[in-house]
Amino acid sequence: MTVSGPCRVLLVGMMGSGKSTLGRLLADATGWPYTDNDDLVLREQGATPRDLVATRGEAAMRRAESDALAAGLRLPAPVIVGAAAGVILDADDREALREGGIVVWLRAGADTLARRAVGAAHRPWLDGDARAWMTAALPEREPLYAAIADRIVDTESCPAAEAAEELRAWLLAETSCGSVRSGEPS
Repeated sequence: MTVSGPCRVLLVGMMGSGKSTLGRLLADATGWPYTDNDDLVLREQGATPRDLVATRGEAAMRRAESDALAAGLRLPAPVIVGAAAGVILDADDREALREGGIVVWLRAGADTLARRAVGAAHRPWLDGDARAWMTAALPEREPLYAAIADRIVDTESCPAAEAAEELRAWLLAETSCGSVRSGEPS
């Protein structure tokens, strides 16, 4: 079954799932631009998500991430957008993702996510026990990611370059994004 919709690849998943890494690799493979949530938040708010939590609170940071998602969804296709992990918690954001393009859930287990995500200055939740935070957050978020995903990519056992190539091939074969064959924007 072919997935239709704009050639806007929306990468979703937990912190540490590989959205930034895979997004950049997929951009190299397709020739499409990649835009990361954190860059959009910084551009729209003049602050990082960590700074927003510290100065205005979590609710302000969540609003900024929703606004960043909306900005990413306004970008002309073809484009690859890395969404904030927490936008999945908002029903309106889930609907916007569902309607905005091809949703790809990058999935990994709590140990892998915690190992990859720890130490990133822009991740305010992981200053304590990252594994415990991931283990607590996954049961709530995984069904939400699964409900909107057009494709699931296991980033735990698949090297990023291999995952990007598999995703590029899938986009060519199973979506209306035929331009991925040559890497030329459509």
